[in-house]
Amino acid sequence: QVHLVESGGGLVQAGGSLRLSCAAHGRLFSSYVMGWFRQAPGKEREFVAAISWTGNSTLYTDSVKGRFTISRDNAKNTVYLQMNSLKPEDMAVYYCAADHYGTMWWRGGEYDYWGQGTQVTVSS
Repeated sequence: QVHLVESGGGLVQAGGSLRLSCAAHGRLFSSYVMGWFRQAPGKEREFVAAISWTGNSTLYTDSVKGRFTISRDNAKNTVYLQMNSLKPEDMAVYYCAADHYGTMWWRGGEYDYWGQGTQVTVSS
Protein backbone atom coordinates (compact mmCIF):
# COMPACT_ATOMS: atom_id res chain seq x y z
CA GLN A 1 0.00 0.00 0.00
CA VAL A 2 1.22 3.45 -0.92
CA HIS A 3 -0.14 6.82 0.13
CA LEU A 4 0.82 9.84 -1.98
CA VAL A 5 0.64 13.43 -0.82
CA GLU A 6 1.20 16.39 -3.15
CA SER A 7 2.29 19.82 -2.05
CA GLY A 8 3.75 23.00 -3.46
CA GLY A 9 0.84 24.31 -5.44
CA GLY A 10 -0.14 27.93 -5.33
CA LEU A 11 -0.84 31.07 -7.28
CA VAL A 12 1.79 32.46 -9.62
CA GLN A 13 1.90 34.96 -12.43
CA ALA A 14 2.39 33.83 -15.98
CA GLY A 15 6.07 33.27 -16.57
CA GLY A 16 6.67 32.33 -12.97
CA SER A 17 7.73 29.05 -11.44
CA LEU A 18 6.52 26.48 -8.95
CA ARG A 19 8.00 23.29 -7.62
CA LEU A 20 5.55 20.54 -6.75
CA SER A 21 6.42 17.70 -4.42
CA CYS A 22 4.89 14.27 -4.07
CA ALA A 23 5.76 12.38 -0.92
CA ALA A 24 5.18 8.65 -0.94
CA HIS A 25 4.32 6.97 2.33
CA GLY A 26 4.56 3.22 2.50
CA ARG A 27 6.50 0.76 0.43
CA LEU A 28 7.40 1.74 -3.08
CA PHE A 29 9.17 -0.88 -5.08
CA SER A 30 11.98 0.15 -7.35
CA SER A 31 9.82 -0.72 -10.34
CA TYR A 32 7.22 1.96 -9.61
CA VAL A 33 6.90 4.64 -12.22
CA MET A 34 5.98 8.00 -10.75
CA GLY A 35 3.85 10.30 -12.81
CA TRP A 36 2.28 13.73 -12.73
CA PHE A 37 -1.13 14.38 -14.19
CA ARG A 38 -3.31 17.44 -14.19
CA GLN A 39 -6.94 18.27 -14.63
CA ALA A 40 -8.22 21.70 -15.53
CA PRO A 41 -11.83 22.73 -14.93
CA GLY A 42 -14.11 21.14 -17.47
CA LYS A 43 -11.33 19.10 -19.04
CA GLU A 44 -10.18 15.52 -18.94
CA ARG A 45 -7.26 14.41 -16.84
CA GLU A 46 -4.05 14.97 -18.77
CA PHE A 47 -0.67 13.30 -18.53
CA VAL A 48 2.13 15.72 -17.72
CA ALA A 49 5.32 13.83 -16.92
CA ALA A 50 6.63 10.55 -15.58
CA ILE A 51 9.88 9.14 -14.30
CA SER A 52 11.21 5.71 -13.49
CA TRP A 53 11.64 5.33 -9.75
CA THR A 54 15.25 4.19 -9.74
CA GLY A 55 16.29 4.89 -13.29
CA ASN A 56 16.82 8.04 -15.26
CA SER A 57 14.09 7.67 -17.86
CA THR A 58 11.56 10.46 -18.18
CA LEU A 59 8.60 11.25 -20.37
CA TYR A 60 6.80 14.56 -20.91
CA THR A 61 3.73 15.65 -22.73
CA ASP A 62 4.59 17.96 -25.60
CA SER A 63 3.01 21.04 -24.09
CA VAL A 64 5.42 21.10 -21.12
CA LYS A 65 8.65 20.02 -22.76
CA GLY A 66 11.40 22.50 -22.09
CA ARG A 67 9.46 24.10 -19.25
CA PHE A 68 8.80 21.31 -16.74
CA THR A 69 11.27 18.91 -15.20
CA ILE A 70 10.40 15.80 -13.25
CA SER A 71 12.88 14.43 -10.75
CA ARG A 72 12.98 12.25 -7.68
CA ASP A 73 14.83 11.75 -4.44
CA ASN A 74 14.55 8.10 -3.55
CA ALA A 75 16.06 8.60 -0.10
CA LYS A 76 13.13 10.87 0.71
CA ASN A 77 10.55 8.88 -1.26
CA THR A 78 9.68 12.10 -3.01
CA VAL A 79 9.06 13.05 -6.62
CA TYR A 80 9.21 16.64 -7.83
CA LEU A 81 7.84 18.61 -10.71
CA GLN A 82 9.70 21.83 -11.40
CA MET A 83 7.47 24.07 -13.48
CA ASN A 84 9.00 27.09 -15.17
CA SER A 85 7.60 29.65 -17.57
CA LEU A 86 4.11 28.87 -16.41
CA LYS A 87 1.23 29.72 -18.69
CA PRO A 88 -2.44 30.26 -17.91
CA GLU A 89 -3.22 26.99 -19.65
CA ASP A 90 -1.12 25.21 -17.02
CA MET A 91 -3.72 26.09 -14.42
CA ALA A 92 -5.09 22.84 -13.03
CA VAL A 93 -5.12 20.49 -10.10
CA TYR A 94 -1.94 18.46 -10.29
CA TYR A 95 -1.91 14.86 -9.15
CA CYS A 96 0.96 12.51 -8.60
CA ALA A 97 0.56 8.81 -9.16
CA ALA A 98 2.49 5.58 -8.79
CA ASP A 99 2.39 2.84 -11.41
CA HIS A 100 3.58 -0.56 -10.26
CA TYR A 101 5.50 -2.15 -13.13
CA GLY A 102 3.83 0.22 -15.53
CA THR A 103 4.91 0.50 -19.12
CA MET A 104 2.49 3.00 -20.66
CA TRP A 105 3.49 5.94 -18.54
CA TRP A 106 1.12 8.36 -20.22
CA ARG A 107 -1.97 6.32 -19.47
CA GLY A 108 -3.49 7.27 -16.16
CA GLY A 109 -5.73 4.24 -16.05
CA GLU A 110 -2.86 1.91 -15.26
CA TYR A 111 -1.55 3.81 -12.24
CA ASP A 112 -2.14 2.09 -8.92
CA TYR A 113 -2.03 4.96 -6.44
CA TRP A 114 -3.06 8.59 -6.63
CA GLY A 115 -2.63 11.62 -4.47
CA GLN A 116 -5.41 14.05 -3.72
CA GLY A 117 -3.95 16.83 -5.81
CA THR A 118 -2.53 20.29 -5.37
CA GLN A 119 -3.94 23.38 -7.06
CA VAL A 120 -1.81 25.39 -9.44
CA THR A 121 -3.25 28.75 -10.41
CA VAL A 122 -1.59 30.94 -13.03
CA SER A 123 -2.66 34.53 -13.48
CA SER A 124 -2.28 36.22 -16.84
